[in-house]
Amino acid sequence: MRPVKLQIRDLTATYRTGQGTVTALEGIDLDVYEGEKVVILGPSGCGKSTLLKIIAGFEPAARGSLRLDGRPVVRPGPDRAFVFQEFDQLFPWQTVAGNLAFALRVALGITGAAAERQIAEILELVGLSRWAGLYPHQLSGGMKMRVAIARALILRPSVLLMDEPFAALDAQSRSALQAEVNRMQAETRQTLLFVTHSIEEAMVIGDRIVVLSAGPGRVKQILEPSVTGLTLLERPEGAELRRLIRQLLEQEKAAGEMAS
Repeated sequence: MRPVKLQIRDLTATYRTGQGTVTALEGIDLDVYEGEKVVILGPSGCGKSTLLKIIAGFEPAARGSLRLDGRPVVRPGPDRAFVFQEFDQLFPWQTVAGNLAFALRVALGITGAAAERQIAEILELVGLSRWAGLYPHQLSGGMKMRVAIARALILRPSVLLMDEPFAALDAQSRSALQAEVNRMQAETRQTLLFVTHSIEEAMVIGDRIVVLSAGPGRVKQILEPSVTGLTLLERPEGAELRRLIRQLLEQEKAAGEMAS
């Protein structure tokens, strides 16, 4: 059994509106193991992004506990790197290499030759070595996302958090980056927590797929495919898994509509 990297217990999140307090997440229990890719899937409004923001330390939980590498999570830190879905999360005045150098300098205090060596290694990993001197406005959406992933990976985080990072990309770019995430994770053994709305994306990326209920989000079911990657989509068990996930999401969508 692999060691537990991230332990989540009884995690509950609330927020205030003009009508009172709303519960976004309720009683989330989840263990994420070292080197594992866990995908969070669920209907809109079930708290998927809220869960990642709490893990990142951007938002507080109303109740429950988070432990990363055995230590309580109480604030943001470089041990948790976050990749958003927006293309414009890069600094437009910095080159590709400059964006990575900034992350190293601010988060880890690494500069000079050590920084240059790490930047070269990460750019080689994500296939961007030839574009190190370009600025974000000179890159396609898919390349900008690669840079954002590289900037996160260069911090060597304990866990990489990705919140629908490919949602705004065209189908071809999205498919290519899904394959790249799998390739890079296989090489680095990076622990990954990935939020998506796409059943197929969850199946391609996830070692385990956590399906959340309609708000407030609770763990409805955890699925563990027999294989991962594009191979799963082509197998009969992939069709059965797709059908099961769709059924779970439709049940939760109907339950959410009835509750509202």
